[in-house]
Amino acid sequence: MAKYLISFPSAAMNVPDNELEQVGRDARAAIREAKAAGVYVFGGGIDESVPPVLVASNGSVTDGGYPWAPPLNGGFTVLELPSAQEAIAWAARIAKACRCEQELRVFGYDPES
Repeated sequence: MAKYLISFPSAAMNVPDNELEQVGRDARAAIREAKAAGVYVFGGGIDESVPPVLVASNGSVTDGGYPWAPPLNGGFTVLELPSAQEAIAWAARIAKACRCEQELRVFGYDPES
């Protein structure tokens, strides 16, 4: 089975304020379904109030992320699934719950993970 990253950037979620509570309930319900199905690995949202830092191999720290890369923000879920078709189906469930499209990526296989 492969692990899939289902994610969205913060800017993709354009939900009216009066719908945010329902979106939260729907998103948590989708995650509970994934847990009940035994496919949930990990998920969450980037805490955008904590700025990123770059840590070098010598342990030195520089404020900010990679200056050339777009910011990493938003929410993500990692699921372990037997096929890309099932990953697409779960991404669609999460997209429906979050009211925004989800990006789907597969992690490369690593026998140590």
